Order: sequence, then C-alpha cells, then structure tokens
Amino acid sequence: MAKTGGHLASNLGVVELATALYASYDLPKDIVIWDVGHQCYPHKLLTGRYQNFKTLRQFGGISGFPKRSESPYDFFGTGHASTSISAALGFAKARDLKGTKEHVVAVIGDGALTGGLAWEALNNAGQLKTSLTIVLNDNEMSISKSVGAFATHLSKLRMLPLYRKMEHRAKEVIESLPVGGKTISRTAEGILHGVTHLIGAQAGIIFEELGFTYLGPIDGHDIGLLLDVFYHVKQIDGPVIVHVLTTKGKGYEHAENNARMFHGIAPFQVKDGKVEQTPRSLTYTEVFANALVDLAEKDERIVAVTAAMPDGTGLSKFAEKFPERFYDVGIAEQHAVTFAAGLAAAGLRPIVAVYSTFLQRAYDQIVHDVCLQKLPVVFAIDRAGLVGDDGPTHHGAFDLSYLRHIPNLVLAAPADVAELWDMLALAFSYDVPFAIRYPRGSAIDITGYRSSEPSVSMGMAELLAKGDDVCIIAIGPIVASALRARDILQESGVSAAVVNARFVKPLDSKLILSLVSQCRRLVLVEENTVQGGFGGAVLELLAASGMGGVNVRQIGLPDEFAAHGATSMLYELYGLDAEHIAAVALELATSKSSGLEIKEIRG
Repeated sequence: MAKTGGHLASNLGVVELATALYASYDLPKDIVIWDVGHQCYPHKLLTGRYQNFKTLRQFGGISGFPKRSESPYDFFGTGHASTSISAALGFAKARDLKGTKEHVVAVIGDGALTGGLAWEALNNAGQLKTSLTIVLNDNEMSISKSVGAFATHLSKLRMLPLYRKMEHRAKEVIESLPVGGKTISRTAEGILHGVTHLIGAQAGIIFEELGFTYLGPIDGHDIGLLLDVFYHVKQIDGPVIVHVLTTKGKGYEHAENNARMFHGIAPFQVKDGKVEQTPRSLTYTEVFANALVDLAEKDERIVAVTAAMPDGTGLSKFAEKFPERFYDVGIAEQHAVTFAAGLAAAGLRPIVAVYSTFLQRAYDQIVHDVCLQKLPVVFAIDRAGLVGDDGPTHHGAFDLSYLRHIPNLVLAAPADVAELWDMLALAFSYDVPFAIRYPRGSAIDITGYRSSEPSVSMGMAELLAKGDDVCIIAIGPIVASALRARDILQESGVSAAVVNARFVKPLDSKLILSLVSQCRRLVLVEENTVQGGFGGAVLELLAASGMGGVNVRQIGLPDEFAAHGATSMLYELYGLDAEHIAAVALELATSKSSGLEIKEIRG
C-alpha cells in the first residue's frame, strides 16, 4: 500500500470485521458482497491474493475493487456506492428459487446509505422477507464526513447512554440465547428483544419498521464479539441488520487522525505518513475551484452542489468561502441533480461538481429534470477520460456519448487552464443547461501555440495551426497531444492543421466544414469512447452536409472497458499519445485512397 497507494483508511477500518466474517461463513459457498469496494483489500488478502497483492492497482495486476473476472470470491463487481443490498437481495432470491441453503451478506458503509438505491433495496428486502444479512459498517464517514438525516440517526444511536456498556451486555445476551433444540424463530425473537430493545426503545426502529431484525450497535473491532454475533445471526430467518461501529484508519495513527487524506492516498512513507512529493503544477480541479470562487464573489446567485465529494471536486474551497451557498447531499447523485434543478427553477445559478463516472448515475435527472425544462444548471464534470489506477469503474469514458444527444444541453471541453476558466464564466452567462468536462491531473497550458489570448464564444472552435496535408480536430486537453503530433509530422514533411474543437454541442460547423473542404483528410481525437462521442458528432455533420470524398480516422477509447494502470501507460495502450496520433495522421496524409473512408484506430 505504501508503495502503490490506494484506499488505505477505509480498509484499515474493516480488518477485524472481514476476519470475523470469513471465519464465520463458508466462502465461496456463502456469499459476501462489499459495497463500493473501497474496503475490499482485507477481503482480497483473505481470499488467496496475498502473494500478488504488491500488484494492487498496477497495470495487469489486482484491481482496487471487487472484480468478478479476478476471483470466484468476488461475487459482484463494485466501484460505485449503494449497490450491495440490491445485488445481495438478488443472490438471496436466486438461492430461494434454486432451493439451496447458502448465506448471503452485504457489507455497506453508512455513507453509502445516503444513496437512494440502498433504501429502495432495503424496502424491497423487508417486503420479500427472505434471509439476508446486511452489515452496516458505521464509521461516520463516506469519504468526507457523512451528512444527512440518516447520519444524524446513527449518531444518536452512538450517543445512547447504555452504548458504553453495549459490548458487555451484548455478549451476555448472545451467550444466554437458547440454541440447542430451540426453534429459529425463538432465537430471532431473543436477539430482537434481548439486544435491540436493550439499547433503547428507538434504537434501530427505522430498520425494524422496514421488516428487519436489528442488532447493534456493536464494536466492529472486537473479533470475539463479532464471531458470536455472526454465529447466531446465521440462525435467524428473514432479513437482519448488524450495525457495527468501526474507526476509519484503525491501527495506523496517521490514517486515524486524517481519514479524509488517507481515504485514497498516493505512495507514502509508513513512518511518518508523508506522501512522496513530486513537483507538479495546478490540477484542473484546483483551477476549477479557484475560478468558481472568483465567479461566486461577483454573482451571489451561484450555489454549489456535491454528492459527498467536496475534496475530490475542489468544492471544499467554495464551502469555506460561502458555507451558506454550499450543499453536500451525500452519495446521492440523482438527488443532487434534481435538487440543483429546483434551485435553478427558483432563480439561482447552481453548479453540480461531480466525477464523470458518477454523473452516469443521474442520467434520467439530467434529461427529465434539467434539460427538458431548459434549466440553467452547470455541470462541472471532473475526472473525464482516463483516471489511472482506479480503473474501469472510475474512468470517465462515456460522458461525451451520453450527454451530447440531449436537447438543450451545451457540452464543452477546455483544452487548457485558460479555457476552463473562460468556459465556466461563459456557462454562467447563458440561461441553459451547460456541461464542462475536464480530466484528472495537472492542467495543461497551450498558450505557446496561440497567437493571442483565448476568447471562448458559444459554439466556436479554435484554429491553432494551419496545414494542407491533413487536419487534426481534437477536443479537450488531448489537443496538446495533437499539437505535439503536428510537430512530429513537420519533421516528416507533412503539414497538419490542428483545431481545438472546444464544443461538442453546438459544433462549430462553419469552421469544420471549411477546413474539410480544403483538406479531405481528417483525424478526429477524443479521450472518450468513439461510439457516439465527439468524432461521431463530426461524422454526422459531414453526412448532413452531403460532403463526400473525405478520408477520416477516429482516435479514442475502444468499445471495451479500459484497464487500470498508470495514465501514461493507458494513453500509449489506447493510442492517445502524440506519437500514435502522428503515425495515424502520417498514414492518412500519404494514403492514395479516395472517396469516403472512415476508420476507427486502436493503439
């Protein structure tokens, strides 16, 4: 972990819990599903991957999340929050239909219970009344501090006067349960009334009303107690909630003291917890944060919304400056978008800052609640494109595709630092839904390729370099790679035009068609899947214009889920580096083919 980085604090918090679970259940006959997957490292170590653990999150190595193709013990792939209860309920009902007897367990953190999907599943599980155990891992955090009414409810449970004696009393109750020759229903009744009601009439009432047997809260770091609890829970018919209290970062002082920093940590020194420092420039996230604060100082209507990611999206800076205009809604992307729609309908100017992969969860809300009503919500889409070690569950590979066909939505991608700032200002100046996507990592500056300061206007692309042999049109920071590819091509005597498209919707059809009419060889580059992406938009434009005799090459992510690994390695793998773009453009520029020819290029 110290060498590779990863999700440290959340995993340290479940070491005892995972150990007790796997000592109590018979895997892989029994099924344990870990929500989100941020806390799956002990699970992987306990299920035969100890020898290969040094490859964690490395290209070709172990995934940082449960992955069905990696191990028979990874029963369900996770990476996004709030899915475990739904999946576990599916396994439980499949068991019932097949007539088998395996136990099914879902482990979900309190932060993930802010997601509506988890509550839909809890409601259905209580209705179906099948045997299912849900372990609520309560550490008061998701990534940042857990927020919302449910987090407050759990806090009240923790503050009950008798909780301090809970460990001792729970053991007494469990040890006194009649198990030999007694009915399972009697055991369930004993746990329900002997433990749940032991800690207070209202403790766990929300779960009981949903049809669950509730046990807790109990110490999630006491293996002996956990073993006793799971032993008896297996005898209960129907759905059960086991509420355990854990400490994020448990056992490592630096992680306990700063769980937010050690949630997802870069390589660090074990002795002092210090992250290995490497020289870096501002990230796009930091540029966005600075720009938003600047704009909000001038416009008091601007409010910001995040789904449990104030640090990751950069909104923590906005929250410090304008606490009354900042909203963290928890892991609830659907609610975040519709909440923002309500803010916009009431005359405010909301911005939803969210990772590309998580915005997928709110697709219907974008369509129905924002765009259909043409409400001026700004979407700041962070982590667009390849994100590196977190892999396929976190790559922002699809946002251009799933957004560009929605009516009323403006979709843009800045090429560099200056454009991100200008595009954000532009977004707030229009009363329409507006999405801006940008990647993880250091912000690029292509000023040296410009003849003047960038001036971003609605739907206007930027011609960065003229050329006669081939035209490269790119969108987003990959424009910098296209410019480097042009330099490489010059060494081969090939003259390449380079266009910074800026907008996927509306396209700058005038500039694109003008360039294509002069140069019939076109390379389209995007850090998005080529299916339905930016390149597709340009091809649709060419088709609609009736322009023939154009040879086109598309460079982007292929029709597969991109692997995990260092971003630079993935760029080479998928052909998004300057050398590959230049090679494709050179092949096209020297090609003797004529007529319409479209090729999707792989790395």
